[in-house]
Amino acid sequence: MLVDGYTYAHEHTTIDLSSLKKSEDTNLNCLEETIEEYKELYRRGVRNIIDVTVRGMKRNPDYVKQVQDETGINIIQSTGWYQDKFLPEYIESSTVEELADMMIKDIEVGMGDTGIKAALIGEIGTSKNTMTEREEKVFKAAVLAHKKTGVPITTHTTLGTYGKEQVAFFKSENIDLKNIVIGHVDLTGDIDYVLDLLKEGVYVEFDTVGKEAYMPDQTRVDMLKEIENQGYTEKVFLSMDITRRSHLKAFGGIGYSYLMDSFVPLMLENGISEEFVEKMLSHNPQNFFKKDGR
Repeated sequence: MLVDGYTYAHEHTTIDLSSLKKSEDTNLNCLEETIEEYKELYRRGVRNIIDVTVRGMKRNPDYVKQVQDETGINIIQSTGWYQDKFLPEYIESSTVEELADMMIKDIEVGMGDTGIKAALIGEIGTSKNTMTEREEKVFKAAVLAHKKTGVPITTHTTLGTYGKEQVAFFKSENIDLKNIVIGHVDLTGDIDYVLDLLKEGVYVEFDTVGKEAYMPDQTRVDMLKEIENQGYTEKVFLSMDITRRSHLKAFGGIGYSYLMDSFVPLMLENGISEEFVEKMLSHNPQNFFKKDGR
């Protein structure tokens, strides 16, 4: 499923959250600029993008496939629904089984009429410090879809909160935690919290690299260094979670290549080993996606 090379584990090739956020900046619909940036990533050894744009985010499988075809980067696409504020009204009127069937169809047949199959469930999300009733319905549907297809699950935690409760939910549903990745844990700034998640056996993502308004990158590096010191290097991914036009270089942002050009050197300068960096960017995502979770 993944090809040899580096992997960005949590990205959005295109996404539109402007209907709620009321900002055109959050309509990341910049085909040519994105193609140019993905070509730049390819030159830096990135070969896989895990695209977690799901329903309610203006998912566009054909757009993503065009970017893949024009850049040579392998893009894994996803199924599911996001955090409560972005859930469509039919979540309430649909049953858990009906929602699961929609995801299963995306995985086994294809998304819409595109024939492009999803290979990941999520990012399915929880709100800050809570899981709403509608979010719980999505999580339960994701469990059914996972059990039917074996496709792994990736989650959104709002500002890193509610990750432990997500893990408890999956344990209660008898899901093998090696098939789960908890997103945005770097936004907690709490290394003990992240280590507790890793001790449970889930994968975790430091996937908001470069978003220093939320958390300084130095804090991310300090936490990663402690993770390496504690020996939990096998289940950490890296990414940037780019979602805005202003994140792209063409519009004055740091761009997708920031992780490779700036954050990797920062890690190495602070004593994180090349081996751990390689694990986070290559070995760990390869391991996560190559197994059959059924």
